[in-house]
Amino acid sequence: MKIRPLHDNVVIEPESVEQTTKAGIVLPETGEQERSESGKVLAVGPGKLLENGQLCPPSVKIGDKIIFKKYSSEKIKIEEKEYLLIGEENILAVLE
Repeated sequence: MKIRPLHDNVVIEPESVEQTTKAGIVLPETGEQERSESGKVLAVGPGKLLENGQLCPPSVKIGDKIIFKKYSSEKIKIEEKEYLLIGEENILAVLE
């Protein structure tokens, strides 16, 4: 199944946050852990429609690694895999 975001929305594959103890033991992810604030762009909407009727193209493209505002995303599940859906205005930076 493919997802096509609308307007200025972006689908993100969140970066997995792996926690390791001082002894080197990797802790499993739990529902209580905080969400990631970075990820990879998988799909981008066509852009934002401005008041004058023009379409403002998105600033990010598929494959960009981004940093976004904490708690600004919505979790979505497609075929047993979780992704994040976020409005472009909540993206803070593109990592190069």
